Amino acid sequence: MGDRERLIVDIVLASLLLLVPAFLLHSDPRFAGSLAGFALGAAAAGLMLLLLIYPVAKYSRNFKALVTRVVSMRALLGFHVYAGIAASFLALLHTGHKYQSPLGIALIANLLVVVVTGFVGRYYLPQTAAEIRERQSRLATLRSTYDRIALIMSAHEAADADGPPISASQEVPIWQLVEGISDLEYAIGSQEAVKKIFMQWIGFHVLAAIAMYALLALHVAGEVYYGLRWLT
Repeated sequence: MGDRERLIVDIVLASLLLLVPAFLLHSDPRFAGSLAGFALGAAAAGLMLLLLIYPVAKYSRNFKALVTRVVSMRALLGFHVYAGIAASFLALLHTGHKYQSPLGIALIANLLVVVVTGFVGRYYLPQTAAEIRERQSRLATLRSTYDRIALIMSAHEAADADGPPISASQEVPIWQLVEGISDLEYAIGSQEAVKKIFMQWIGFHVLAAIAMYALLALHVAGEVYYGLRWLT
């Protein structure tokens, strides 16, 4: 992920999370039941259902073969990510910034967890893995250089034990290499710990998505059972 794309992702996530407390500035208890509110909610629910295309294609060979005739899995993943963002914005606008229903609050909370964990898995986890690989490559280079210099120094000492001591110009690179190796090992260890934490996104993402669809079904069923207010 480039710096520009990462900036866009950060802005989108920040904007999405800021919509939640926006009810402090605006709240319309009747908006969700209005025609406009219904249209936003229906659009959000439709996008949430379309989000299922990617995981079904990912785990079903037959469906994947059928879908990839039209669109690649990479493009489908991109749609999965950005359709999830759009659904989140529409769902938050659908509420009219009125958070009084326990079912509605649980649905919004699960929706945000799904979006955030999805972004972690799509962007930040691969970025962390790429940074670890880059540092491991640099670490291997430094270790190889250290081993080569140490071998040369050992050979020199064995050939001329009574010769002049190793000059400071030879010692400085060794200490620089040792310091560089130590710093890289510490950085890689820290990033590996972060990667393990990020790996948890898979479980949280799946569980939150299952809960989200269950709550969405209850929400839609409740709206149909109690009647669509904009029709009355």
